[in-house]
Amino acid sequence: MDTGSIGFTIFIVFTGAAVFATVALYARQSLLIAYILLGILLGPWGLGWVNDPELVREIAEFGIMFLLFLLGLHLQPQDLLHMVRKTTLVTLLSSAVFFVVGFGMALAFGMTLMESVLVGGAATFSSTIIGLKLLPTTILHHQHTGEVIVSILLLQDLLAIVLLLIVQGGNGMPLFDLLKLLGALPALVLLAWLGERYLLLPLIQRFDRIQEYIFLMAIGWCLGMAELGQLMGLSAEIGAFIAGVTLASSPIALFIAESLKPLRDFFLVLFFFSLGAGFDLGMMSSVLLPALLLAVALLLLKPLVFRLLLHRTGESLRRSHEIGYRLGQMSEFSLLLAVLAEERQAIGAQASYLIQLATLLTFLASSYLIVKRFPTPIAVSERLRRD
Repeated sequence: MDTGSIGFTIFIVFTGAAVFATVALYARQSLLIAYILLGILLGPWGLGWVNDPELVREIAEFGIMFLLFLLGLHLQPQDLLHMVRKTTLVTLLSSAVFFVVGFGMALAFGMTLMESVLVGGAATFSSTIIGLKLLPTTILHHQHTGEVIVSILLLQDLLAIVLLLIVQGGNGMPLFDLLKLLGALPALVLLAWLGERYLLLPLIQRFDRIQEYIFLMAIGWCLGMAELGQLMGLSAEIGAFIAGVTLASSPIALFIAESLKPLRDFFLVLFFFSLGAGFDLGMMSSVLLPALLLAVALLLLKPLVFRLLLHRTGESLRRSHEIGYRLGQMSEFSLLLAVLAEERQAIGAQASYLIQLATLLTFLASSYLIVKRFPTPIAVSERLRRD
């Protein structure tokens, strides 16, 4: 069999994932850790059975889009706007604290000023994937905890997009590009609302008895808005999220959400596999100590900072504590920033792999802590398993 074919890649990923998931459940570990370790083992820096992790990662990006699309389907626009206003100050203050930590540690280990700035920026964000994937559906969609987490992650994603655009622009972002970015989000929301009201819903209402048609229209709407979001300078993830929010008031939102869950999970397995497969083990020795210290610092500080700030806004101490832990890791945007900055020669390979290794370490530790301490859909404890 051609080990470079997409068919063999899918076969080896999901067969291996089934084996590793079984071992993880017996060992009472997070399934996400199993997928990442499988990627390290089978990727080009391990056994080499999967030689193109970038192809896997490109396919896996659909999982993130579907995750945010399904999330948007359960969020009423008025509730989302209220929560974003409430959490803006929390997001900005926490981001400043985490930036200072990352910046200071990078400088202490001899990084250049630009490298330290980007390490600080990478430390700012929390993972949308882990934050939402490990949140039970009942908490995510019907409780205040889910609304707070979603609003913070959405604001962080917007900050991440600004930073990515600055890196793509080289020495800085022109004023025109910044103004265009600020206008892109409301423009995308308006286009989504018009498309949903005057095109999508009339078609769905006319053919709503044909479930296959509803399924295809939902996927087309999600991917179409994701592509439009990218074309407007935002991101595919934000486009998919807005696509879901505009459909949230529709009576078929629940049917679409249930129909797309298996598709979402399929791509998310590929996403976490690609994280492990894309890491160069040969660089580990040179960045292990700073990455480990940065990861430990963020794992300790993020829950504490979020808990203090959220409690100051009137949230209960218990809810603030849980949200802090659920947002206590670095982000997939951190990985993207590290790769893009190295390609643009804004940072060296050592700084890039420092960010990547620290991100993976926080993914592993944070998902383990969440699964052990809080309700999740993949908890090994019956007491904590929720969906």
